[in-house]
Order: sequence, then structure tokens, then C-alpha cells
Amino acid sequence: MSSKPFYMTAAALAEHGLEPLPEPFQLDAHLICNSPAALDFNSPGAQGFGVKRAGLSIPGSIMLLISPGCCGRNTAALRGAGNYGERFAFYELDDNDIVTGRHLQRIPEAVEAFVASRTERPSVVMLCLTCVDALLGTDMERVCRRAAERCGLPVRPCYMYALTRDGSHPPMVAVRESIYSLLQPKTKDARACNLLGYFSPLAADSELPLLLKQWGLQHVRQLATCTDYAAYQQMAAANFNLVLDGEARDAAKLMEQRLHIPYIELRRTYQADRMANQYRALARVLGIKEQKHIAIMPAIMQDIQAFREQYASQRFAIGSRLNANPFDLALALVRSGLTVEEIFANPRVDDTYYIQQLGQLSPDTRIYTNLSPTMVHYQAADSQVTFAIGEDACWYHPDVPGLGWHSERQPFGFAAIRALLAAMRTKLGPTERPAQHLRHCLRSPLQPLTS
Repeated sequence: MSSKPFYMTAAALAEHGLEPLPEPFQLDAHLICNSPAALDFNSPGAQGFGVKRAGLSIPGSIMLLISPGCCGRNTAALRGAGNYGERFAFYELDDNDIVTGRHLQRIPEAVEAFVASRTERPSVVMLCLTCVDALLGTDMERVCRRAAERCGLPVRPCYMYALTRDGSHPPMVAVRESIYSLLQPKTKDARACNLLGYFSPLAADSELPLLLKQWGLQHVRQLATCTDYAAYQQMAAANFNLVLDGEARDAAKLMEQRLHIPYIELRRTYQADRMANQYRALARVLGIKEQKHIAIMPAIMQDIQAFREQYASQRFAIGSRLNANPFDLALALVRSGLTVEEIFANPRVDDTYYIQQLGQLSPDTRIYTNLSPTMVHYQAADSQVTFAIGEDACWYHPDVPGLGWHSERQPFGFAAIRALLAAMRTKLGPTERPAQHLRHCLRSPLQPLTS
């Protein structure tokens, strides 16, 4: 193993391309480093919305976790806010179950007993499966049908299969499909739409729901704001879905097939002009001529320029454990005239555009993979980073100011840009205004970007 942490510069990675990824970024090509910077990756239940919490996002749902004891023990971490712990039951697999598959005959009985134990009748039972059943090749859809007949409620699977997390159909994609598969067809309401992608609500200051209502959408529904199962079922009346996270794309496709609800995709971006372009495109699709979001742009651009002038000397490290695509955020900072020293993230093919732009605008930015065993040799002292964004970047740089930027309420749109700048200002504190010659240089417009 190398005695230095592996990285590629943005220029080198742009030249290589992401199809295929360089081998050190291919997680199935080497051992994985289980460092604290990547613990939430290795355990879907450790932080945020893993498969288990996501499966319980349907109002009134309960979950039966079917696993060996070692796979289920971290579920105890979910006890607390939201009373998730009270909505779980466990079917613990022993060696005989794993060898013979006898548990598959007993699951329907276990589901019936779990439902009968509840003081209030649940809306749906989620069966959470682990890699054991992935390796056994269990037909879980069939098991769910038998369990539903036994308990008289909808029963749906959600797969906590770590083995598939880097495949074409990872667990967090599959769980979204299971969640929205319960919606039943309804008459369409031309004034209704759904926001798909997150398991918690958009941040309260996001302008997106307000814009949609100004454009005539009176009902803008999110899974996280549905108060009961009937409210959740009203999502089936939407005229269209807005997909805000790519992991919800497959679920949106299934809703288009089953419920005839088309979808439009909006990406979270911290580049103000790209956000404006997305809003313009959405307005055109909806037949809206008065584009109210444009009035927000001058203030956003002024805020970005003021931040740039005040903190031009800062050198940033960006991680992947945050509410952003790390490569989009890095490009946003670079285009604003700031310096991004390091990115801790595994690029995907979808990131090709960002990598190409960073290769041109910030060729020396170092891109590390959190999960490479060589990261045990990483030394913060070898870098010039002065500010870290993202939980993992903060872990690598404990001695400089940092911002986790990982709240469960999801930032989106122009409000996300302003909120991030405000949070960074709070952490960085006041600083001297740049020298006169530097101020002169910074009066140039933001780096143009075509897309």
C-alpha cells in the first residue's frame, strides 16, 4: 500500500474521464478504509436517513427487521426523536434459518403477531431485509403477498443490502420505489404537484414551494409533511412530480407508469445562474410567462460577490457528507473566485460535467476518495486548507474552522446559497477587507459557465 494518500488533481481526472473510473475510485476494486470520515457510508443506520428510517417515512407504518443480531443491533440508535424505536420489531435469524431458509415460512406469522400487538392499527408493514436474503436469493415480493393476506394490510419490502450500494439499483433507490408503490390511482388535480427525493422537508426558507404556488400550484406535497396515511395517498392526485434528488428518479418513472404522473427533474445546485436556468426551464414547461424568480438574482449575486471580497484568502476543503453534490459546490466556489484545495468524494459518471469544468478552472484541486486504505496516511499539515465544509472534511481538518452543513431539513434553491454563505460567515467571523489591488481584481464578473 502506498505511504501517501491517493488523490488525482481535477485536471488529471478530467483528462482521464469517468468512464471507466480510475481504479482507486472503484470501490469494488480494493479494500475499503473504515475511517470515521466514512462511517455513515458503511452503516446505513448510523446517520441521517438510511433504509430503516426511510422505510418508516410513510405515516402510520411499522417495520419488521429480519436479520441476524449483528445486522440489527445499530437500530437501537434510532430510539429517540420520532419514536422510531417503538415502530420496530425484530425477527432474529439463527444459523438454521440462514442455512435452510425456514424463516421464509414464518415471516407471515410474525407479521400477523406484530400487527396484533399494536394498540392502533398500522397503515402498512415494511419488511426490512439484509444481505442474508440477498445472498439466499429470496423472492421477497412473494413473501410480502403472503404476509399481506395473513394480516390484512399492505406489506412492502425494503432492502438494506450493502452489497448493492454501488450497483445500478442501490438500497436508497429501491426503498423510494417501495414507498411510492403504495399510492393508489386518483383523479388528477391540475393544481397539485409532489416534491420527490428527500425524506425530510425542504428548509422553511426555500423559495421553491412559494414559486410553485405563485405559478398556480395550490397543493405542493412532500412525503415528510403528510400528517397521516390519507394525506400520503393524496400524492397520487398530483399533476406532475418534481424530482429533487436523482435517487428518486426510478420511483418517479414507476409512478409515471402506474399512476400516469409525469416528472420533471430539478437538481440542487449552489451555482446561482444554473439554478436560475432550471427555474426558467420549469416555467416554460408549465406555461408561465412571468418569471418571478428573476427578481431574486441580483441580491444573490451581490451576496456572493461580497463573500468573495471578504474571504478571498480562504482555501476550502469540501467533503461528501453534506447537503450538496461536493463537485457542484466546489465548482460554485471556484467560479465565485475562491480557492478549493481538496475534495473528499467518490466521483460518479453523473459528475463528468463538474469534473471537466474544475479541470479547466481549478486544475490543481486534489480529489481524494474517503474509502481508500491509503487515506490512513493523510496529514492535514500537508495542505493549505483554512476552512472545511462537510462532516468528513471537518474530520480531516479538525484544527481549522468548519461547517458540517448536514441538517435533516434540506436546503434548496437560491435560499440554499444564501444560507450556506451566512453559515460560513458565522464560522469564519469578521476579517479585514482585502487590499486595494485585490479588491480591484475581484470586481471582474463571475466566471461564465455554459451548459
